Amino acid sequence: MGKNGVSPHCEDNQIHESLVRQVQASLLDGLTATRLAEVFAALSDPSRVRLLAALAEAELCVHDLAAVLGMSQSAVSHQLRLLRALHLVRYRKEGRTVFYALDDEHIRDLLERGLEHIRHQTPSPSIAEERPHA
Repeated sequence: MGKNGVSPHCEDNQIHESLVRQVQASLLDGLTATRLAEVFAALSDPSRVRLLAALAEAELCVHDLAAVLGMSQSAVSHQLRLLRALHLVRYRKEGRTVFYALDDEHIRDLLERGLEHIRHQTPSPSIAEERPHA
């Protein structure tokens, strides 16, 4: 927002053709944008973020995840199913026990970058706190 509470905007209607072409040449295609949006949508749920954060600390089975997060085993399993489908977590079997882990270091990097982003900002109310009450 600008000084007077209005979003800044261009004063003229000039299109910068060379810049537009340059950006269009490197713009994400629709499928890639959709897949990335699905990953961010998965990360929009606090329970899933906490689940991924737990798996960033250690490989855990469903029972351990449920205990760590204070969730039911069925709720954890439901979240894991979605995260597996998006290749955010993987599993391995050891006898009758199934252990879950982050799929790769990219997932850890996503979490760390997100935490860096929110921690460097000036403390402000959450979006939910900014909404007017009905």
